[in-house]
Amino acid sequence: MAHQLTSTSTDPQRDERLHLEYVQNRLDEAISRIDTRLKQYRQNIEDQKNYLWESRADMDHVEKVTTRQSIEQMVMTGETILAQKQQLQKLARSPYFGRFDFIATAESQPAGFYIGVNHFYNESTKEHLIYDWRAPVATLFYDFEIGPAAYQSPSGRIEGNISLKRQFRIRDGAMEMMLETDLHIVDDVLQKELAGSADAGMKNIVATIQRDQNAIIRNEDAPTLIIQGVAGSGKTSIALHRIAFLLYRFKESLKSTDILIISPNKVFADYIANVLPELGEESIAEIGMDDLAHSLLDNKVPFQTFFEQTSVLLETNDEKIKERIQHKSSAQFLNKLGEYADYIEKSRFSAEDIVVVGRPVPAWFIEKHFSRYRGLPPAQRITEVVKAVEVNMGIYYNVDLSAEDRRLVRTAINKMCRKKSLNILYKEFFDWLGRPDLFVQAKGRKLEYADVFPLIYLKMRLENVDNPYRAIKHLVIDEMQDYTPVQFAVLARLFNCRKTILGDVAQAVNPYSASQLKDIEGAFTNATLMTLTKSYRSTLQIMEFAQQICFNPQLIPMKRHGDVPTVHRLGSAKEEITWLKTYVADFIASEHSSLGVICKTQKQAQQITNALTKNDIDARLLDPSSQVFSTGIIVCTAHMAKGLEFDHVVIPSANATIYHTEMDRNMLYVACTRAMHRLILTYTGEPSIFLTLSEE
Repeated sequence: MAHQLTSTSTDPQRDERLHLEYVQNRLDEAISRIDTRLKQYRQNIEDQKNYLWESRADMDHVEKVTTRQSIEQMVMTGETILAQKQQLQKLARSPYFGRFDFIATAESQPAGFYIGVNHFYNESTKEHLIYDWRAPVATLFYDFEIGPAAYQSPSGRIEGNISLKRQFRIRDGAMEMMLETDLHIVDDVLQKELAGSADAGMKNIVATIQRDQNAIIRNEDAPTLIIQGVAGSGKTSIALHRIAFLLYRFKESLKSTDILIISPNKVFADYIANVLPELGEESIAEIGMDDLAHSLLDNKVPFQTFFEQTSVLLETNDEKIKERIQHKSSAQFLNKLGEYADYIEKSRFSAEDIVVVGRPVPAWFIEKHFSRYRGLPPAQRITEVVKAVEVNMGIYYNVDLSAEDRRLVRTAINKMCRKKSLNILYKEFFDWLGRPDLFVQAKGRKLEYADVFPLIYLKMRLENVDNPYRAIKHLVIDEMQDYTPVQFAVLARLFNCRKTILGDVAQAVNPYSASQLKDIEGAFTNATLMTLTKSYRSTLQIMEFAQQICFNPQLIPMKRHGDVPTVHRLGSAKEEITWLKTYVADFIASEHSSLGVICKTQKQAQQITNALTKNDIDARLLDPSSQVFSTGIIVCTAHMAKGLEFDHVVIPSANATIYHTEMDRNMLYVACTRAMHRLILTYTGEPSIFLTLSEE
C-alpha cells in the first residue's frame, strides 16, 4: 500500500520534515535488522570453518565437500545481504526526490507516492514508503501535472487525478529544498541543478527527467531504438537510464553482464561509469571500435586508429585522403563490397568431376557441398566436402574409403580452390572496382582506418569469424554519427540483439565519414527513431553563439542565462599563453570546478599543457591513452572532448588559419557546446570565418 494521507496541517514543510524523519527511522530499523542477520551469518560461517578444521580427520570426502559448499553458500548470501545494507544506507542519505498524491477513479481517498532512486518497503507496517523511479506508477510524476492522469499497471490502465506534486532536495539526510506548485515543477529543479558545477563524472538525472526523455527511457518495445539528440540534450544519460529501466523491467531475463556499450574512448567510458551504480545497477562492459576491430582481426593487422585518422585530416587537410574516406563511407561502397564478396565466393572455387576408387563424383555434388559450408575457412570447408564424399560413397556404392583415399580426395578438391589471403583479396577489390588509387597504406605501412571495417566485413562474408559477443542481449552504440554504413553492417552481423543507438548528426567528428540519419535508420531493420531537441547543458547565450557557427534548426536551447561568450584578439601566440595563465589563476579562485582548454590538434594541446605545467599549473592532457576523467584544468582536442562537459571552456587559436574547413567548423561547434557556464575564445591575426560575434 502507498502512504495514506491523514494530515490536515497548514505547514507542509513541517509535515514533510516529519515524514522524512519517519522514513529515515524505518530505514535505520531495516539497516539494524540487516546488521543482526550479518552478525549471525558471520558467526555461522566462523562456526562452520572451526568445525571443518577440528573434525577434518573424522570427516569423509563427501562431508568435507558438503561443509565447504555450505560455507560458500553462506558467504554468497552474506554478500547479497551486505549489498542490500549498502543500498539502504545510500537511500538514507537521500531517500526520495519527489511526491505526488493520486486518487484512482475507483478509490475514495488519495494516496501519497514518494519517488526515489530505489524502492523501500517497510516490512513491519506493510507500507511502500518509497517507489523506485522505474516503477509503472512513477511515470505519473514525470508525465503529468496537477489534474487528470493515468498509468499502465501490470493489472491494466489506472486512471485518476493528481491533486498535489512536490519536489525535494535531500542531502545527507537533511531536506535542503521543497517545491510545491501546480505546474511541471521538474523544470524548476532542473534550472537549479544545471546552475551547479560540473562533476568528475556524469550524474544520474532521475529527479529531473523530462517528459520526452521519459518516453525514451520507458520504451521497452523497440528492437532497435535510435536516439537523435541535439548537443546537450542528455542523450547518453538517457540511454543509460533506459538501460537501468530495462534491467528493472526485465530483471528475470536481463543482467548487466548481458549488455555492452560501444564508447568513443576510455575517458568517456570512465566519465559515464558511475551512472548505473548510482541507480542501483552494476556497471556494464564497454569497448571501443578500435579494440573491437583488433579482436575481429585476431590482432594480426596493424591499422591506423580513428583518432590518428582524425589527426591527419586536421593537420594536413589532404584532399586525396578526404576522397578515399568519403568513398569508403558511402552506402554505394558497401553495396559494391557485397557484390565483390559474392563474386569472390563464386570464383574462388571451380568444381570438377573426380573419380574415387573407380567411381565418379560429379562436379555438381562437390559444388553443392562446398557452398553449403559457406562462411567456414577454406580448409574446414574442404574437410566437410571430403566427409560428404565419404558418406555418399558408402550410401551409393557401398565403398569404405581408406585414409589414403580421403587424402587423394582432399588433394583433388584443394586444387579446385584459388587461394589468396584476405589482405590480397581486399586490395584486389579496388582493381575490381577500377579504382586502385583508393587503396593507400597509412604511415608505418598500416591499413588506413577507412579500410579497417571494409576488410572485416569481407572477412565476415568469406570466412568464419569467431564471435565472442553471441551472449550479448543489448548493445548500446554511442556517437552513431561517427560510424559508416560498413561499420553498421559489421555491427548488425556481429550483434543479433536489441540495440540502443544514439548520437547527433550535427556533431560529426569527421564530416567526410559521417553518417546521416537516413543511413543509420536504413542500416537496421525495425528501427524506431526518437528525437531530443531541447539542449540543457549550456546557457542560452552559449548555445546562441554555437548556433552561429553551425546552425541546427531542431535545437531548442534551455532558457538558462549566463555570461555572453567572449572572443579576445591577442598580439601573438606568446600573449595567448600569458592570457591563458592569468585566466586559469582566476578560474582556480572561482566557485567552479572544471575548465576545459579545447584545441584543434593534439600537438597544440601538448604545447599548451607544457606551457601551463612549466608555470606550476596542474593541467592534465587527455590523449588516446588516457583512462580517467576528472575535474580541474583539462587540456584536450575537440575530438577527445566529445560527450564531456566543463564549467568553463577556453578555445585558443580560434583564428582564420586554424579553423577554416568544414571539419574545423564541426570541431569548433563541438568545443563550444562543451561549456556549461562560460565560453571564451582567443585568437591572433584574423578571427576564424566561423566567428561572427564582435570582439571584446
